[in-house]
Amino acid sequence: MVSKRIGLAIDSLAGGGAEKIVLTLANELKKQGHEPHLLVMMPNCDYQLPEAIPVHFCFTKAERHIDSLWRLPRSVTRVRSWLANIQIEFGHFDLILSNLDKSNLLLTKANVASLYIVVHNSIEEELKRERKLGPLSYLRMLRAKKALNGQRLVAVSKGIEREILDNKRIQPLSLQTIYNPFDFSAIREQALQDCPDIPQGDYLIHVGRVARQKRHDILFKALAKMQHNLPLVLLCNNPKKAMKLARKYGVAERIICPGFQANPFPWIKQARLLVLSSDYEGLPTVLIESLICGTPVVSTLCPHGPDEILTGELTDYLLPRRDVGALANKLDEALAHYPEIDQVEIFAHINVEKVVHNYVALCDV
Repeated sequence: MVSKRIGLAIDSLAGGGAEKIVLTLANELKKQGHEPHLLVMMPNCDYQLPEAIPVHFCFTKAERHIDSLWRLPRSVTRVRSWLANIQIEFGHFDLILSNLDKSNLLLTKANVASLYIVVHNSIEEELKRERKLGPLSYLRMLRAKKALNGQRLVAVSKGIEREILDNKRIQPLSLQTIYNPFDFSAIREQALQDCPDIPQGDYLIHVGRVARQKRHDILFKALAKMQHNLPLVLLCNNPKKAMKLARKYGVAERIICPGFQANPFPWIKQARLLVLSSDYEGLPTVLIESLICGTPVVSTLCPHGPDEILTGELTDYLLPRRDVGALANKLDEALAHYPEIDQVEIFAHINVEKVVHNYVALCDV
């Protein structure tokens, strides 16, 4: 095997699903004898930095609005020089994988060679959300999405690939699906770690940042309607905001909110049920992680990913978006009965070794 030098570019290492995926990829690339580098735009880190993998930060915490219209030319020049210096020191990258909007915009504008862009979320749903926030937010998001034109894209689910092809808003140079990687053994091992803060007794769990996309409002309304009176653990990056919402919907006394957890797997494994209430996703990492841990899941049938994860008997636990009554009923139903989850169809496509092999193959395209 010929070792490849691969750059993994991302906006930051804040506590999100894309960030976790990038770290999983980097660790497995290293394990397989390649040379991964983390190319991080902003030094915001919730996850622990890997010791054996070089991490390069482009901008400082004090620098803001790096992708703003007035700042963009300087930021692009900065990125181009930054990458050139890294490659002078370490050698040419055989492949650079860009993740998330700021990185995508800056790297495409910088005309970076050997670049593939990984699309983690529904482009159309993100644009719909930004349109509601006003014209400036929408145009900023549209600019980031238009940067994908003429680029080589990797979708993290078939649903995202279909959306790009069917909508035709983006005209990529190439497009393929590579599912996100999951290290089954590492997840199950971490799930067995002792964590004294985990509550005793049964509880539900939701893992995800407090953002409109995740629809905590729908989740809290459904919690109030449930027949079962279990508490809900929220693993999120903004406990204060989460609890303010919980008080608004009258369920604060049932919420346990310990904040972001670098290792959420013991919390997930000991839960009775994990719930995803999102309006949209790409390939929701937490659903797969929960199934790997053996914990049942209930999810909205949002674009995209849940219907590629919950197949066969598990399709019964998909429900329409924004339907409070359906979510409450489905949570109660899942607590009463849930099929065996040992064999899940998507498991065959997401093994970390297979996924990394698929990414490394892009070096030779």
